[in-house]
Amino acid sequence: MKAIIRRKIFIVWTFLVFLMPGLLHAADKRSLPLDLFLIVDGSSMLANDKNDAISWLSREFIDRILVEGDTLNIWSAGDKARLVYTETIGAKKDAAKDTLKTLSTSGKSSDFIGALREAAAKAGPQDGKRLKVTLLVTGSAEAFAPALEGAGASLLRWSRFEESSRWQALMVAPGIGDKVRRAAAAYMSGV
Repeated sequence: MKAIIRRKIFIVWTFLVFLMPGLLHAADKRSLPLDLFLIVDGSSMLANDKNDAISWLSREFIDRILVEGDTLNIWSAGDKARLVYTETIGAKKDAAKDTLKTLSTSGKSSDFIGALREAAAKAGPQDGKRLKVTLLVTGSAEAFAPALEGAGASLLRWSRFEESSRWQALMVAPGIGDKVRRAAAAYMSGV
């Protein structure tokens, strides 16, 4: 009986010593670098909730998602879209966070269309070598309305809406349409 207990203890001990550290330190690693095109509302619609939205962006995107080698581009979408930051992420991410904190929210309107066009031109086509994601943030979904209509609608075709009680975010994967069509065709041919 003692031999069986010793064997069980040995197996458990072996598992804990050799296998558990590998499982605990396993990480979800991306195989492709990320290009994040962040467009922040520069109008007064975000003024009251700017600190909350910037805190969320800093915590959830800059700290948690962006890793060394990723590229971050930040636009202020006020009366006129303006690229305010573009950098490859290194070990320190403070400059990106500081840029977000200093964004002005004094514009009368939100030029999301202009910022989206600039971001789409800068992103280029999805080439499979880098992940490309655009994120728009505003204090009110009403600011997205002009971008969701007319010519801007095609820029937002593949998007996901994220809503907080105080601000809204719209995530777009530009140029992903071809990938979606190929995946759908592959799926349908296998059915």
